[in-house]
Order: sequence, then C-alpha cells, then structure tokens
Amino acid sequence: METFGFWDWAVLAAYFAVLLGVAWWVILKGKETADDYFLAGRNLGWFIVGASIFSSNIGSEHLVGLAGSGCTDGVAMAHYELHAWCLLVLAWVMIPFYTRSMVYTMPEFLEKRFTATARWVLSVISLVAYVLTKIAVGIFAGGVVFSTLLPEVSVDLGVVQLDSFWIGSVLVILLTGLYTVLGGLRAVAYTEALQTLVLIFGSVLVTIYGLIAVGGWGEFRNILSGEMFNLWKPLVPPGMEGTWAPVKEPDRIAWYFNSNYPWLGMLFCAPIIGLWYWCTDQYIVQRALGAPNEKEARRGSIFAAYLKLLPVFIFIIPGMICFALAVSGKVPELAHLVDENGRAIPDRCQAAFPLMIKHVLPIGLRGVVVAGLLSALMSSLAGVFNASSTLFTMDLYQKLRPQVTQQQLVWIGRVATSVMVLIGLAWIPVIQNARGLYDYLQTVQAYLAPPIFVVFFFGVFMKRLNGSGCLAALLVGFALGVFRLIVDTPVSLKLPGFENGYTPGSFLWIVNNIYFQYYSLLVFVVSVIVMIAVSYATTPPPLSRIQGLTFSTITEAQRRASRESWNWVDVVASAVVLLVILAAYLYFTG
Repeated sequence: METFGFWDWAVLAAYFAVLLGVAWWVILKGKETADDYFLAGRNLGWFIVGASIFSSNIGSEHLVGLAGSGCTDGVAMAHYELHAWCLLVLAWVMIPFYTRSMVYTMPEFLEKRFTATARWVLSVISLVAYVLTKIAVGIFAGGVVFSTLLPEVSVDLGVVQLDSFWIGSVLVILLTGLYTVLGGLRAVAYTEALQTLVLIFGSVLVTIYGLIAVGGWGEFRNILSGEMFNLWKPLVPPGMEGTWAPVKEPDRIAWYFNSNYPWLGMLFCAPIIGLWYWCTDQYIVQRALGAPNEKEARRGSIFAAYLKLLPVFIFIIPGMICFALAVSGKVPELAHLVDENGRAIPDRCQAAFPLMIKHVLPIGLRGVVVAGLLSALMSSLAGVFNASSTLFTMDLYQKLRPQVTQQQLVWIGRVATSVMVLIGLAWIPVIQNARGLYDYLQTVQAYLAPPIFVVFFFGVFMKRLNGSGCLAALLVGFALGVFRLIVDTPVSLKLPGFENGYTPGSFLWIVNNIYFQYYSLLVFVVSVIVMIAVSYATTPPPLSRIQGLTFSTITEAQRRASRESWNWVDVVASAVVLLVILAAYLYFTG
C-alpha cells in the first residue's frame, strides 16, 4: 500500500517552508537580550499566548499515547483532558501574582516568596523532570510516527544501521532545534500559533474520515461496548462493580492495589497533577509570562482552556475509532492491533494515530494530517527546549555569574538546549520498555508534581508558611519521588535479575506495586505535613518580604489594578468552559 503520494509530499514541503519562513521572520525581529530571547520581550498577545500553551501541551503523549489509550481503554483518559478548568485557575488565581512579580521563571517566583535556596532546588527538580518526561518522550514519539508511516526507510552508517525510528527522532530534533535555538520564545510562540491551526485542522480530518470508515457515530457506538464510553466504568478493575465505593482487590491489600485508573486516584490525584502542570510548570506558564499585562495573560489562558477541550474529540475518539475498525474487520490492515479474543494489544496501539493516517485517509490529505502531527511533536519539543534553557540560564548560571552580559545569557541558553537534547536521547530505552507512553508520562509526573504543587498553592494561600517549610517540603517530596523512580527503573528496563520484578511481599515489591496515583497522594500528604510543621516550628516570614505575594498581603492598589484587568466577557467565557466540561462528563457516563 502506498503511504505517501506526490501531493502529500508537496503539502509537507509547503508546511515546512511556511514554518521556517515564519520562524526566520520572527528571528529577524528579535534582539540579543535575555528579556527578548526567554520571554519574547513580554509582548505576546492573548491569541499567541493561548495557542502557544495548547500547542506546547499537545505533543507526543497525545498523538502517540493518548490516541493509544483511547484504543485500549476508551474515554478513561479523558479525565486528564477535561482538566481544562485548571487553566481557569491559572487565569484567575495565579496569573495576578506572576504578572505583579515580573519574574522570568517559576523558581524565581519561589525565591521572591520564600528563599533563594528554594529557587535552586525547584530549578534542579524541574530540569530533571523535563529530562525524564517531556524531552525523552517527545523524541521517542517522533520515532514512533516515522517508523509507522515510513517503515522502509533506513540508513547504514557502517558501524550501526539506523532504522526509521531513529531517523525520525533525529529529524524532529534537528528541525525543532533549528528555530528554537536561534529565536528563543518569540520564535517558539509564533510558530506554535501556526502549528496549532495545522494540528487542529489535520486532527479533525482524521476524526471525520475515521467516522466515515466505521459507518457513522451510531455504528461506532454499536461496535464498541458501553464501557469504552464510560468515564467511570473503565476505572474499575475487571470483576468489580462500577460503584463509587473504594476499589478493592481480593488478592492484595487495598492501599497498594495496582490496577487501571481507580476512581479514588482520579478524583484526588489527577487534579493535583493538573494544577501543578497548568499553573506552576515553567513549560506552560512561560507563555503567560511573555504577555505584556495581566489582561492579555488571563485571556490567553482562558483561550487555551477552550483549545484544551479538543483532545477528547481529536485524539481519544480517533484512537477508539481505530480499535472499532480493527475489531470489526472494516479495515483489515488494523487487525494486528487486537488479539484472538478481540482485545486491544497496548504496545501495538501506541501507533493508533499514525495508523489511522496511513489506512483511513486518502492520498492527498495524509500530508496535511502528518504536517499537523509533526506540528504537535515539534511544538512540544520546542516548548520544553526553551523552558529548559530558561531555567538553567536564569536560575542557575546567572546566579553563579551575576555580572554576565545579555548576549552571554542568550548564548548559554542555546548551549543548554543542546545539552538537554543529548541527555534526553539516553532515556529512550527506558520509555521503550514502559507500559505505555501516556502511562509513563503520568507516572513520572505523579511522583514529582505534589511537592511543587504544595509550595506554590499553599504559599499564596497561607502567609505564615516560610522558606524553611518550603525547602523541607521540596526536598522530602522530591526524595520520595526519586526513590520510587529508582525502585521502578530496574523493573521497567527488565535488567538482569529484575525480569519478574521484586520478591512478592517484600518492601521493594510493595513500593513497586503501589498504584502510582496512590503513591502520588502519599507524597502530597507528606509534603503538606512537612511544610506546615516546619514553618510553624520556625520564624514567620517578614511581612515586607511577602507583600503582594499572598492573598492576605495584597494591597488595595494591587486589588484595584487586577479588578480593572477583566470584565464580564472574561467571566462568561470562563463559565462556558465549565459548562462544556460538565456536559462531557454527563455524556460519557455510559
């Protein structure tokens, strides 16, 4: 079967020409200053802010992992995507503090609220998290896409032969790095706005042609069981009733039960991860920091919330359609995705989205969708490259070299980007052996997010908390997360002696088998207790230091300025987002 035709290649060529043209135009407008390179001169409008946030978020874990999750588990993972409300928390709760403080990075905000040491610790934690998740996963997804669409491509280097997986990974890095390293956030944000339009249009085409191939929405629902359309039923392990009672499994103690997405974890853990990611992660918030004022930053975040509602319909649904086509035999080429009992094979379903492009779309439109797919991969990587270089340069290097020039800061940022890419490549084998791309990402984030969420949100709501409590919570929470990763990694890699995991019933076996969301809740509770206990056992922070950085220390002038930055349009727009989320939950309840 011919994968690509002339017009597909022509569309791809045109896409890259326009993309690089926009990037070059933006680069020519830029200046060699830290403010321009890392925050686009704080001149991004609300549309660019919102589109850039969405484009950065919609990357490899969605195109490969989320569609694959839809193929295997139905709408279960829509819980994470319906967390668009977290962007409203960013817009209305956190942005006023960020814009008033005029910071470059999230760790810098912690320094203003707590101590310089807290800034250092969070910078290191964030950089480690980016290596473990965003960079490596993005590179891996690029390889999956290329190996699915162009499996016959290979290059023989004599010592080693590179297949399409590795060729795709390297190409995605080079093309993304070309404009990211040169243009900084300004180039990233403007190209991401373009990529958002291409991504949405291409993904909608996949959904439409997929529904046509399966016979329409009614036939689609008839083929699949009701459980795949139920946000709650798939969260309960096989053999258990779909109730709201705490999930238990007869063979294991309930608190270390290891099953797929129990409701208790989704209800309490998922919001913690969501609020950390959307409201405190440099990778996302940096776009809002690039807005000229609170009004543009808030409206950009609200716009991003609307865009964030789309993945349920343009990624999860196509993944489910892919499974329906495979199990019904309507597209014989997809039969390898299911076993003899008609159950999805998770590892093979990771390629659900590119397989839909290959076997459902007609030649001529595949180029459009692949352009959108590459847009998501590249924009996600570009965002994390820029965020990583900003963290390293502004929070670490500038602290060590306070007299450094603006030009030197920009140069160091470019070097830092290159180093992060090389480190990320080394982690690809770990991800290849993980249970699933989206699961891997959610697992690692669940271990590292809770202490960061605690210090930011408790920090702005409780003025009594101090730098000692913040530092203690970060260190203890991070140590617990790293410990779990150390325990899990040998099993994930199936290293000699760990092919079957740890000895059942041993301490390390229990740690390895605690469901990741439950472990995340444990880290959260410990972090809260540590932060409050240490803060109240030590000296309160001076009022002059935290003025305007907590709700109870905001001045009347600051309150007035923030109130003048929004009107009824912003309120109604936010309310509509909440209504759409509610409607989605009501529909997907089986």
